[in-house]
Amino acid sequence: MRKNLLKLYLFLTFLLLCVSPFRLVAQENQIKGIVSEVRGEPLAGVNVVVKGTTRGTVTDLNGEYSLEAKKGETLVFSFIGYDSKEIVVGNLSTIHVSLDESALALQEVVAIGYGKLKSSQVTSSITKVSSEDLEDRPVTRVDQTIQGKIAGVYVQETSGAPGKSLNVKVRGTGSINYGASPLYVVDGVPYDGDLSSINSADIETMTVLKDAASTALYGARGANGIIMITTKRGTSGKARINFDAKWGANSRAIKTYDVMTSPKNYIETAYQSIYNSQISLGYSPEDANIRANKILPSEASGGLGYQVYTTAPGELLVGSNGKLNPNATLGYSDGQYYYTPDNWADETFQNNLRQEYNLSASGGSDKGTYYFAFGYLDDQGVISGSGFKRLNGRFKGDYKLYSWLKIGANVSYVNTESRYPGDQDANATASSGNAFYIANNMAPIYPLYVRGADKQILLNNGRKVYDYGDGQSTNFSRSFMSIANPSGDLIYNKREYLSDVINANWFAEITPITGLTISARYGLNIDNTRQNEMGNAYMGQSASYGGTAYQAAIRTYGFDQQYVANYQFALKDVHHFDVTAGYDGYSYEYTLLEGSGQNLYNPESFYLGNVIDKFTIGGKKDLYSTKGFFGRVNYSYNDTYFGNVSYRRDASSRFAPENRWGNFWSASVAWMLTRESFMEDITWVNMLKFKASFGQQGNDDILYPGVLLEKNYYPWLDQYKMTGANGTFADGTLLYKGNPDITWETSTSYNIGADFGLFNNKLNGSIEYFGRKSKDMLYNRPTAGSLGYTAVPMNVGSMTNSGVEIDLNYQIMANKKFNWSVNLNATFVKNKINKLHPDLNGKLIDSDRIYEEGESMYRMYLVDYAGVDEKTGEALYWAKDDNGNAIKTSEYSTAENYKVATDDMMPTVYGGLGTTFEAYGFDASIQLSYQLGGKIYDTGYRRLMHGGASSSAGWNWHKDIYNAWTPENPTSNIPRLNASDKYTNSASTRWLTSSDYLSINNITVGYTLPQQLVKKVMLDKVRVYFTADNVALISARKGLDPRQSYISATTALYTPIRTISGGISLTF
Repeated sequence: MRKNLLKLYLFLTFLLLCVSPFRLVAQENQIKGIVSEVRGEPLAGVNVVVKGTTRGTVTDLNGEYSLEAKKGETLVFSFIGYDSKEIVVGNLSTIHVSLDESALALQEVVAIGYGKLKSSQVTSSITKVSSEDLEDRPVTRVDQTIQGKIAGVYVQETSGAPGKSLNVKVRGTGSINYGASPLYVVDGVPYDGDLSSINSADIETMTVLKDAASTALYGARGANGIIMITTKRGTSGKARINFDAKWGANSRAIKTYDVMTSPKNYIETAYQSIYNSQISLGYSPEDANIRANKILPSEASGGLGYQVYTTAPGELLVGSNGKLNPNATLGYSDGQYYYTPDNWADETFQNNLRQEYNLSASGGSDKGTYYFAFGYLDDQGVISGSGFKRLNGRFKGDYKLYSWLKIGANVSYVNTESRYPGDQDANATASSGNAFYIANNMAPIYPLYVRGADKQILLNNGRKVYDYGDGQSTNFSRSFMSIANPSGDLIYNKREYLSDVINANWFAEITPITGLTISARYGLNIDNTRQNEMGNAYMGQSASYGGTAYQAAIRTYGFDQQYVANYQFALKDVHHFDVTAGYDGYSYEYTLLEGSGQNLYNPESFYLGNVIDKFTIGGKKDLYSTKGFFGRVNYSYNDTYFGNVSYRRDASSRFAPENRWGNFWSASVAWMLTRESFMEDITWVNMLKFKASFGQQGNDDILYPGVLLEKNYYPWLDQYKMTGANGTFADGTLLYKGNPDITWETSTSYNIGADFGLFNNKLNGSIEYFGRKSKDMLYNRPTAGSLGYTAVPMNVGSMTNSGVEIDLNYQIMANKKFNWSVNLNATFVKNKINKLHPDLNGKLIDSDRIYEEGESMYRMYLVDYAGVDEKTGEALYWAKDDNGNAIKTSEYSTAENYKVATDDMMPTVYGGLGTTFEAYGFDASIQLSYQLGGKIYDTGYRRLMHGGASSSAGWNWHKDIYNAWTPENPTSNIPRLNASDKYTNSASTRWLTSSDYLSINNITVGYTLPQQLVKKVMLDKVRVYFTADNVALISARKGLDPRQSYISATTALYTPIRTISGGISLTF
């Protein structure tokens, strides 16, 4: 054996000696390595060339390269947006290189569909937000951070409850059906979970893809734009630990309207309304005074139902002069209870605490990287019974098993406790359980609590007893929202969502040959939620049933699988190709098991085993899936001319089998003018790129009709509710009328723009003109109820959104001591309905909305307000006589036959602006958003401008009512106070007002301690900071928040929360 080994050794030695002379002549080594940016992120597409030769290569998606070079030769690494670097080949065969970014912010790598691309090569509309823009803001949802920061992105705050979803629109609404939310993609995998389960501290970048060229590869799910979230990852080198803690306080960001707060003033105003009605009925002033005083505490004819003032026997509460009796005292006792007003807003809304802690550790080597993160958040909202707690952990890592094989995974577990009290959202804006609706509209004369004759608030098991105004809590019945006291409900009732969320994606990449990467990536999202609700057995509506209980187990499951091949190669070092092809399949499953009952044995328990009456159980399962085959080719010539074509064949289970498949495509080009020789002498232009794109996409998103905004996964099928009893099945009740003929809604998009950097890159930005034409729009067309259903889905026509986006950044000052920059973005959007379904004859009227060919979809259909009759003070409305002539009438029912369409209510322009300043370790920033040129229907103001009729008795008044019509004020545009008038504040054009606003979204001030100081305590960085979020809003009137929607605003939604925090960030 030893002899054989010796022979083999001698043979190999001889062979080496024979080959060595040739190797000495031209000895080339295989050089390999990874090219990354300074933060460790690998750079794809970097040119690696042996200086003075034509030998070269480009880095792959993982930043890796490999080529042959001689010892002593020089490797040149170049990448647009980064400073070139030259490395002399020595004895090492592995050379890792880190490239420094150039001054121009646009020159970076951005995430695109199924890959990454140099920003200089981007031919479509893409905007990126970095972690620096996210880390300081105290938010529970990541989409809150982009408000006002990205041109073309509009964030509507439909609810301010911690953890609740926002309404994000990318370049307007492409369809009438309102299924217009963008697709969220986390680390390359579409994400269907709740965004509140993603910790913003784990995010490295957010990239918004806006046009068809950038979103086409994701098919139908990306039709409304894509927000790509890239989570943080480890980097090779020294391990790093980061800890961040924030402590703050919440308060209401939007106060109520300028309403009456004085019981005296309210009583006098209510008296005046009742008095005027009695005069209208023909009573003398003396009799009207007596009758009005008698009606005032009653529940009839505009009376308030409560007595809260005490007067001497025989004296009237309000004198003949309309003023409160000066001898009257606030507070009244009937011998059993004591009645005195409470400030409902102050008692309902609270300044609660918010705290957040985040810890992460990251690091890596040449072989792999790792990132661990843990976080805890407790946001208690601004009302009792609401809040959001989140405990989250994340691991993200990758490892290179072989030179040709890399694997990785990103796994997060989130446990949340969400307390969303019922009836605080857009589905219950007039509900007796809506705390914001009640507290913001309650007259300042009603008690919130029940007090005994000793004037002390009664207690129930240590908790305050609340007055529901129902004649049972006390001896009085409230005219406004009897049987309602949401403040009591929030204390005694329970509603919670307990969720366990697992979100994971894992991948394997092989590189069989240079430039070719084949990957398999899988994404899994599982959300198990337990919903528990209890209506208390002590007081309020649920008490009449002995208490109520509801429990539900909700499970959502999403699985995505992607198989992608990417091949990058270059010809003659000037022709660069990036070819991608793949398959993406997605399946979604939603299951619900629910039960409810009444009459609780234990009044503090919501478990269904605790109920004895009206027990019900139900459940359902929804399935949805998509499949897509796609391909894309990116081409660049000499980093000057760029082109992109993509194609996807997509299928959706939302359509009948014969209508499921659709073909969608896009094409785009770009021209980097500053690479041309004729631009060399124009020194003030550092970068100028023109780009254009065109493409088609499909949209399958349609909702059920109504206000719940639930997604409909079977719009092509008739849907029934199972009925029957005693073992016998009956014909099911039709819940939804399907339409097997509906098919893809198709959007054709185009984008033309320019990216630029000027004046030594001090000014950079982009200007883009865009358009999106949607045809065969999915919509639930209203039908006559006599048909057995109220709506039917159909493809109704086409619509266009078009506009201009401007994004500017200016570096005012940049040196070692000072850094000051400002940013501004603006979006101008116009909407037009081109065509509706032929059956609609060019017009569709849906309640107070009108959709008409040639007009914007954002118009209302309202009675036209005509002012006030100067002689009588009645509200007037426009109508027509028998000859078709315009006339004014006080008969609202007549005017309803002559409604008018409003102008386009969309804002002319919206956007954001901000500034950042750094000096001597201090930093400060402010970010604002704005909107100009639109109109909005102010529902909240309308409710507060009633005339005192019985239907409005007990509602508060806006102080504008002081200027109502009187014989002494005949030219007022505010109708008279008269409890007999039914139409004083009826729905009309009177309530349209400007939707302009300026919002201060965030102010942050921080200080980073000097390095020489923190090094002494074994730290790398220490920063302390203070931040205020949702600071202030300036709008047409106090209390109006135009950010809720394009059409209407109300005070009956959970208010946006202002949070003022202090924090500390440590890096080890």
